[in-house]
Amino acid sequence: MPDRCHILIVEDDARLAELTRDYLESQGLAVSVQADGRRAVNQILAERPALVVLDLMLPGEDGFSICRRVREQGYDGPILMLTARTDDLDQVQGLEMGSDDYVCKPVRPVVLLARIRALLRRHEAPAEAVQRLSFGSLQLDHARLEATLGGERVDLTGAEFDLLWLLALNAGRTLSREEIFTQLRGIEYDGQDRSIDVRISRIRPKLGDDPVTPRLIKTIRGKGYLFVREVAEEL
Repeated sequence: MPDRCHILIVEDDARLAELTRDYLESQGLAVSVQADGRRAVNQILAERPALVVLDLMLPGEDGFSICRRVREQGYDGPILMLTARTDDLDQVQGLEMGSDDYVCKPVRPVVLLARIRALLRRHEAPAEAVQRLSFGSLQLDHARLEATLGGERVDLTGAEFDLLWLLALNAGRTLSREEIFTQLRGIEYDGQDRSIDVRISRIRPKLGDDPVTPRLIKTIRGKGYLFVREVAEEL
């Protein structure tokens, strides 16, 4: 298990890394910094930080590659990409590589802290909370952050599992993007972030749901998304 207090910042801008580290440490977090992309993968896998704040443009190896490689080698802690690159395609690529959040620079420290805390909360389930959900052959285990379908593990990122869990926990009720965003991120929806839509589009085919005419996770126009219990129980 990763150290729940340790945040690793992978950032080659020394001044920015120093300011971010100092602020996060003032809020009670233990923080270390890595400036070299080539060394970041080994450090993440060796230290297993509670969360990684990952820049994209790094010397030696870029953030996309780092994210993909550590996910392939079993790191399951949250990854927050913090970058000056604002293109939607970069955000989509970051999410597809396995990041849990994508934040554009400049960002106020209090906002960054809120995003970090929201990600950490998502990876710590209260003992009293519901830990397992079952719908036909679809089984969701929150304690292990694992979904299985017909006894086979579904290959979901941590962020995809969290979104699926939230939808399944509210099966039969339409959740708005605003509600989903607030519950998963802990901050208000800005009306422009596409990460929820991207994750829905990736979850559907992994569960055998037709992305063109979905039956399991339905888009309710003008309202949000609906996890259909009756369809799930037929899986």
